[in-house]
Amino acid sequence: MPKTNALPLIEPPATAAVAPCCPPLTERPFTADEAETAARMFKALGDPVRLRLFSAVASHEGGEACVCDISDVGVSQPTVSHHLKKLKEAGLLTSERRGTWVYYRVEPSVLAAMGRLLTIAPAAA
Repeated sequence: MPKTNALPLIEPPATAAVAPCCPPLTERPFTADEAETAARMFKALGDPVRLRLFSAVASHEGGEACVCDISDVGVSQPTVSHHLKKLKEAGLLTSERRGTWVYYRVEPSVLAAMGRLLTIAPAAA
């Protein structure tokens, strides 16, 4: 019987917290860079299919979803892949390949940053 050594488990890289892209809309006017970042996020979510995919990932049990579980959004699989790529490019999703499947997740800090952007800034004391 051949002697085999177990391979060590590789831990996924620790993801750094995503810093809020921008201050609340009511706090002060955006800089050009802040406006670009916020526009990229909103543009990605401006498509109904992308919004459905983002929602499916964000609401999926465990905070992540296999592409095989969220592909039923009324478009072909290549189109689903295209939309998921756009969401990743906008910084809204992260992904990890496991075997033949890709798992997507929304980092809680991204949701927090988006929520902060749309809140009313506290009044100056």
